[in-house]
Amino acid sequence: MTFSIVGRCPETGQLGIAISSSSIAVGARCPWVRAGVGAVATQNVTLPALGPRILDLLEHEQIDPAAALDRVLGASEWSEYRQVTVIDAQGRTAFFSGKEALGTYHAVAGKQCVAAGNMLAGVEVIEAMLPAFEQASGTLADRLLAGMHAAIAAGGEAGPVHSVALKIVGDVSWPIVDLRVDWADHDPIGQLDGLWQAYRPQMRDYLTRASNPTAAPSYGVPGNE
Repeated sequence: MTFSIVGRCPETGQLGIAISSSSIAVGARCPWVRAGVGAVATQNVTLPALGPRILDLLEHEQIDPAAALDRVLGASEWSEYRQVTVIDAQGRTAFFSGKEALGTYHAVAGKQCVAAGNMLAGVEVIEAMLPAFEQASGTLADRLLAGMHAAIAAGGEAGPVHSVALKIVGDVSWPIVDLRVDWADHDPIGQLDGLWQAYRPQMRDYLTRASNPTAAPSYGVPGNE
């Protein structure tokens, strides 16, 4: 039902997630990011609470992702139904796939990235994501989306993908990218890529609006936020 990639940009320190699902609105439940702390993808019969719990441990107890993941899963009922990936602000990674994960499932870590999925067309779907991310140029968003396109090219999910999300944090406390396609019958990953291409040239302007409204450009839309 899901495949995802979490990653870090070593140049900017940005942390982010790209994730897709055959279910509606995957972006509302599964990607969790916190600036300067880490990123967590919670999937496969999702328990959204796992994301904030792991991020809290990374931030406040400063333990590594594997220890944080073990502690949270150990204290949680039904952990064998969960699939979780984690990356922290140092680029350290961890992942877990419970024995009750759906269909063909797989998870693997690469260089400052982790990819995972369930109900896959095959394990090669996840294997394709890492080199696509690692070898892609451009921003973290570009590289995460490259991983998603590679997954689709390698077969994607066993069923159709309907929703997808891209969430990234940088130097501010809120996500600098938070884009979603909550339901689409055709090519939601392509639609998300289109959203990113539209948002990309405006992203810096929205950050300027937050830090110094007098310096921010206007796009001429009444009530524009």
